[in-house]
Amino acid sequence: MHVPTLIEKKREGKELTDEEISQFVSGFTSGEIADYQVSAWAMAVFFQGMTEAETHHLTRAMMESGSVLDYPEGTPPKVDTHSTGGIGDKVSLVLAPLLACDGVWVPMISGRGLGIAGGTLDKLESIPGLSAKPPTFVPPAGSSTPCAT
Repeated sequence: MHVPTLIEKKREGKELTDEEISQFVSGFTSGEIADYQVSAWAMAVFFQGMTEAETHHLTRAMMESGSVLDYPEGTPPKVDTHSTGGIGDKVSLVLAPLLACDGVWVPMISGRGLGIAGGTLDKLESIPGLSAKPPTFVPPAGSSTPCAT
């Protein structure tokens, strides 16, 4: 895959294929594609937009580029909270436990170092003695559960 050609194709408003998008995401996550090239591609997307199929392929490629949580069938509904950020943002810190009390699983996929306010994990770890790092968990042989009980 020739990245400048891919950027040019998107800049010209042409639709990228599933394979092109997958290779692009794979190349970026492996370090083969430079940040400035991804920035140029993102600018082309900003001006030209993406088709529904491209958006689907990009979302799937991004999801498959990392670890995917796999929950056993029949488990409660799963949700995650993501805020728009900001200095006073504390919604996730309150909303996640409330949802959990209602039987919903809230894996809290959160970030760190998000601007001057920090991410949810940074806020939690500002509480003395609280560590957001989960303990190492090795599921019992034959178990498919990803979570410690």
